[in-house]
Amino acid sequence: MLNILVVDDEKYIRELFKIRLEAYGYTVTVASDGEEALDIFYSKKFDMIIIDIMMPKLNGIEFINQIRKDGYNTPAIIVSARDQLETKKESFLVGVDDYMVKPIEFDELILRMNSLFRRAKIATDKKIVIGDVTLDYETLSITNEKENKKINLTKKEFSILFKLLSYPEKTFTKGQLYDEFWGYDSYGDLEGVKVYISKIRSQIEIFPEIDIATIRGIGYRGIKNEKK
Repeated sequence: MLNILVVDDEKYIRELFKIRLEAYGYTVTVASDGEEALDIFYSKKFDMIIIDIMMPKLNGIEFINQIRKDGYNTPAIIVSARDQLETKKESFLVGVDDYMVKPIEFDELILRMNSLFRRAKIATDKKIVIGDVTLDYETLSITNEKENKKINLTKKEFSILFKLLSYPEKTFTKGQLYDEFWGYDSYGDLEGVKVYISKIRSQIEIFPEIDIATIRGIGYRGIKNEKK
């Protein structure tokens, strides 16, 4: 059973989250401020954190910043009434995984939580499984043992594909991919991203379960074609 830490200074909100999340089968622990949350967080293992920003003693952004500095990558969602772009930017910069503005729909929260759990599992296992196809980061290989298919990509090719397929609902721009896989200090052309995408596509053609789509005017998105 997955353990969730809910942090909010309003008692009604804490109780509401506890009731609703436990109805979905989660084990929920609550805290009323950031300092109390830190003590609780370091005392046991949590699978996710749902936290408000504006709280006494230690706010939500400070809390996330602290645990990230301490090496914890526990998925974290901020749920706050603050909807300013600068606040959202600050939150993501310290390591928040998602941000929702109050009031929220709990069904949407559950969908976002499930998405983060999938990403966390991918990051831990370093594998993506789509039908009979497995992408293994350790070996930089893509295999379908059932059909006796296997290819190996270069580290950069595999890393780009793995990134896109880890977030299939998200479109990445050429600039984002370039900054991550070539680096801010690299000297080159964004067209190099296009060349790499083309090379990856040509190599994964034997796996109809995966693909890379071009989103015109925006960038690229990973495609998972799981058989029903």
